[in-house]
Amino acid sequence: MWKRAKRTFLWLLFALFGLIVVLLLSIPLAAIGSEQRLAAVTNVLIPGANDAPPVRAYVARPAGEGPFPAVILIHEFFGLNKSITGKADGLAEAGYLVVAPDTFRGSTTSWIPRAIYQVITTSQAQVNADLDSVFAWLEAQPDVDVNRVGIVGFCYGGRVSLLYSLHNQRMAATVIFYGSSETDPAVLQNLPGPVLGIFGGADASIPLEEVRALEDGLRQAGVPYEITVYEGQPHAFVTDMQAIRAGGAPGQAWQQMLRFLETHLKNAGARSNGLPVAHDPGFAWRYYTLLVWEHAFGSAVRHTGH
Repeated sequence: MWKRAKRTFLWLLFALFGLIVVLLLSIPLAAIGSEQRLAAVTNVLIPGANDAPPVRAYVARPAGEGPFPAVILIHEFFGLNKSITGKADGLAEAGYLVVAPDTFRGSTTSWIPRAIYQVITTSQAQVNADLDSVFAWLEAQPDVDVNRVGIVGFCYGGRVSLLYSLHNQRMAATVIFYGSSETDPAVLQNLPGPVLGIFGGADASIPLEEVRALEDGLRQAGVPYEITVYEGQPHAFVTDMQAIRAGGAPGQAWQQMLRFLETHLKNAGARSNGLPVAHDPGFAWRYYTLLVWEHAFGSAVRHTGH
């Protein structure tokens, strides 16, 4: 009996070791083809600012004449792909000039171990340097109103978006789609503009405790915010434009983002440095009416603060 148990344990240990080796080997192998995949989803090479290397990006321009409000769109941990460029096109249809940069400097994948590797080997300082190049490029575009630039990110990109807004005090608005967050009020008070946070109620990777900590931190910091938890939705539930156009929670979340951007980018004349300049006395009534309605009939629970 003991010998059989020992033999079984050794086989399991050997199998586990083999699995680890295979996973480690798969990480560099999954990078093969990144150049071709990125070439298929990028259309602009943005010059590097402050000695940073050039940044590959996908740019979507709206119809008509500018100057347009602009959005920097940050991909998930898989890297820049068609899901993100599709969302960029969707935002351009809504009237925004959109830049979706490759923040992994040449790497994109659909293999989760490689995606995790991309995140842990990419520093926020490097990302900030590349996004500074993107922002400088936007400043040079004659059809962009550089005073109306926001940033939107999904998953990994959600956290990047928040941290970049803390780095660049000229960002007019920040949108976080289910990204892990900074929650310290002493840090969050440095945000230059309002924050929209969208999360899934069934997201195992972003617990509701963290969402509430972000909400509490923004409130204590005095930063205008809107936090919504879509009940029953998993992580990364806003998948692509096909799912968004089909409606449901992805469509609701997308429309919520568009309303937020319209208020804080398109109609930015009512703001000063990203903050409301006047209190709306009817806000509380509308907010609590909406909250009761959503509790009774909707799939989202929304919290808004000033």
